[in-house]
Amino acid sequence: MSHGAPLTLYNSLSRSLERFEPIDPANVRVYSCGPTVYNYAHIGNLRAYVFTDTLSRVLTWKGYPITHVINITDVGHLTSDADAGDDKMEAAARKNSTSIWDIAAHYTAAFKQNLKDLNIREPSRWSVATDHIQEMIAFGEKIAPKHCYQLDSGLYFDVSTVPDYGRLAGAQEDVREGRIDTVEGKRHPQDFAIWRASAPGENRQMEWDSPWGRGAPGWHLECSVMSEKYLGSPFDIHTGGIDHREIHHPNEIAQNQAYCDCDDTGARWWMHNNFLVERAGKMSKSSGDFRTLQKLIDAGVHPLAYRLMCLSAHYRSELEFSEENLAAALTRLKRLAITVGQLRDRPEALSAGSALAYRERLDEAVSDDLNTPKALVVLDELLGDKKVAPADRLTALADFDAVLGLDLAGLRREDLRVRPATADFAEADIAARLAERRDARAAKDFARSDAIRDELAAQGVEVMDGDPLGWDWRPTLA
Repeated sequence: MSHGAPLTLYNSLSRSLERFEPIDPANVRVYSCGPTVYNYAHIGNLRAYVFTDTLSRVLTWKGYPITHVINITDVGHLTSDADAGDDKMEAAARKNSTSIWDIAAHYTAAFKQNLKDLNIREPSRWSVATDHIQEMIAFGEKIAPKHCYQLDSGLYFDVSTVPDYGRLAGAQEDVREGRIDTVEGKRHPQDFAIWRASAPGENRQMEWDSPWGRGAPGWHLECSVMSEKYLGSPFDIHTGGIDHREIHHPNEIAQNQAYCDCDDTGARWWMHNNFLVERAGKMSKSSGDFRTLQKLIDAGVHPLAYRLMCLSAHYRSELEFSEENLAAALTRLKRLAITVGQLRDRPEALSAGSALAYRERLDEAVSDDLNTPKALVVLDELLGDKKVAPADRLTALADFDAVLGLDLAGLRREDLRVRPATADFAEADIAARLAERRDARAAKDFARSDAIRDELAAQGVEVMDGDPLGWDWRPTLA
C-alpha cells in the first residue's frame, strides 16, 4: 500500500507523539542497538527486536523503503553501564577459557537464530563493532580537541561541552541518579570514556593502538560511528530498550553533537520499548539463571507464542512474563491457527461483505504508534466475520501477517506441537496410541484407556480429552 493513514510515533526526545515525516521518503533510515554478544539473549532482550521488527514491518507495509542497521557489540561494553568494571566480552572469554572471538561468534549465531525463530526479519546490514575500530579512533580524534580530556585510564568526553546533555533521559538530575560509577579524575560524574587505555599489566585479548594509548573503545562510541557511516546524519529513527534512554543514548547524542559541531542529536526520532518484567522485577542476566528463547522452545512452547505475547501489549508498556501469560498466548495462537485452517478448507464460499474495512482498521491501529494490541483485535474480528468469504479473509490476512509477523497463512496446527527437549516420544507413534485408546474407550475398557493415557504422560504427552480447541494431545511443558 502507499502510506495510508498518517503514521504517528512516540519520540522519547519530546516525550510526545509526533507525525512521522521521513527525511527522504525514498529511504527511511533506522538504527537499532544490537546485543553485546557475551552470553545468550534473554527473552527480555528479545522484546526489543520484536518491537524493532514491528516498526520495520509497518514502515515497509506502508510503502516506505527502509535501510535498517543493527550493530553487534563485541568490544567495549563494561560490566557497569558507565566506565568501571571489566569488559563483558573479556570477562566471558576468561570464564570460558576460550578466545574472545569464539565467544563473539557463538553468541552472535545464537542471537541470529533467536531472531529467525521469532520470524524477525534480517536488517539491511549487520554492523560489527570490531570491524570499525579505525573509524572510531578517527571519530575520537575529531571530537577530542573541543570535547575531551585525557586521564591515565583513557580519553573522556566532557558532557558540559554540548548543549542540553541528558535531555533524552528527562533532565540532568535523572542522569546523575543513573548507574554511574566513579572514575578518578573525571570532571563530572556523567563524563564517559571515548577510549579506555589498557592498565599496566592488564592482559586483554582485544586492544589496539591509538593516540591515547593502547586499549579499546568506549561502548557508546561504536553506535555514533556506525550509524553515521551507514545512515548519515541526521537519520530518521534510533531504537533501543528503555534502559538505553538513561545513559547510553544520551552519550551517543553528545558524541553526535560534538562530531557535527551542532545541536543535531543524530536521529530525528529516538524510540524505546519498555521492560519485560517478572513478579520479582525487571528481567536481567545478573542472576546467572535467566530465561532464553531456546529454554521456552525446549519446554515445548512455539516461539511465535512469545512473539504474540509481545504483540499483545503496547511496546511502551511494561509486559509481565509469567507461565500463565505465555500459556494464554500459546492458546491464542492455536485458536488463530485453527481458524485460518478452517478458512483454507472452505475457500469457495460466496461473500456478502468486504474485507477492505479490516485493512483500513489495521492501518489505523498500527499508524497509532504501532498499536499492535488493537491490530490483534481487528485480526480476530476479520477471521470471525462470516459475511466475508473465506478466500477474501485469507487475502486480507496477508496484510496482517506482513505487519504482525505471525505467519498465520503458513502456520499449521501440527507446527504448534513443539517437542520438549526432555520428551521421550516419536510423533508418528502417538496417533496409533490414541487410536488404540479410542478403541478401548468405545469398548468400555476404561482401565486400558487410562493405562494408555498414563503411558503417554510418562513420555511427555498430555492427552486432552474434551479440549475446547479440539486438540487431542500436546507435549507436556517441561
